[in-house]
Amino acid sequence: MTHLPPPPQHVEPFVRVLGPEGAVEFLLAFGGGEIYLAATPKGRSRLVEMVGVEKAAALADAVGQMKLRVPTAKPWIARCLRAQGLAIAEIARRLHATDVSVRRWLKGEDPQRGVDPRQASLF
Repeated sequence: MTHLPPPPQHVEPFVRVLGPEGAVEFLLAFGGGEIYLAATPKGRSRLVEMVGVEKAAALADAVGQMKLRVPTAKPWIARCLRAQGLAIAEIARRLHATDVSVRRWLKGEDPQRGVDPRQASLF
């Protein structure tokens, strides 16, 4: 098993229940959309088909039994896929993102927060 980067806090419950590789698959399949997590899942849902009844129930316990908007977590997924040896172009295709975005995510820049030139470096 490849050593994957630690997940961000909003993704951690998914990783705890599904494991890192399972969480990546889950986020790629359901990320960006709403999903209902039932306390007693039935075998008819796409979630149960993907992870099984036990893990679907555990996921409902971990994040709450409710309608949930699943995070996309693209920066974390990009780092996971890179740790597994995928090329930047392949990661961009899988995440439906540009190679520029993937490089920025891998470099660790947060596109939402610009660097303030007045801020002194801590390191």
